Amino acid sequence: MKKIEAIIRPIRLEIVKAALADAGIAGMTASDVRGAGRPTGDRSPHFRGGEYVIYLPPKVKLEMVVRDEDVDLAIEVILENARTGEEGDGKIFVIPIAGAERIRTGETGDAVL
Repeated sequence: MKKIEAIIRPIRLEIVKAALADAGIAGMTASDVRGAGRPTGDRSPHFRGGEYVIYLPPKVKLEMVVRDEDVDLAIEVILENARTGEEGDGKIFVIPIAGAERIRTGETGDAVL
C-alpha cells in the first residue's frame, strides 16, 4: 500500500475527485491548506527598506491510500486533471504504508481499502 498526497488548486478539486472515482479510486481526505513551492525570480521579503509578507495561496491537500498496483493510475489521473499549465499547479508525493486497520471491523491490509 502507498499513501498519495497531492497538493492541488482548489478549483481543480471536483474535477480530480470525479476522475479518480471514474478510475475506481475512492476514499480520500481533502484539507484546505496554504503554501507556495519554489519561487521563480527575485522575491526578496524586503522592498524599499520595508518588510512585507510573502503570499501563500490557498491549496487543497488530497490524501489517499491505494494498493500498490493502483499507484501509477492514481498519479496519472491526478496529473491529467489537476494540471492547468500555470505555475502553482501543485505536487504529488508517494509514501509507503506499513499497514492499515479498519477500526470498526478490525480488518487489516488491503481489505481496509
